[in-house]
Amino acid sequence: MMELETESGTLTLPPTATEEEAAAIAVAISAHISDQQAAAAALAAQAGEEETWDGKRWAYAGRLDALTSHAERVPGNAPTDEWTASGRTERF
Repeated sequence: MMELETESGTLTLPPTATEEEAAAIAVAISAHISDQQAAAAALAAQAGEEETWDGKRWAYAGRLDALTSHAERVPGNAPTDEWTASGRTERF
């Protein structure tokens, strides 16, 4: 039996799974979790609990800096989707 440690717990795979199959299973589960998170965010937005950048702008700037060597804030009115927001950063 193959076990993979994740942030949410341990994923147990059948002993006959190859590395490629294990990777495919992990990717599928990750995509499913991402879909659930996106759906939850959409429901929260519909309920009037729209997500904002309050308290997260500088943390995101730090991640951008780590990836691109440019620490740039996201404008407060930028979409909360991080892929979209990365294109709307403020240059200092």
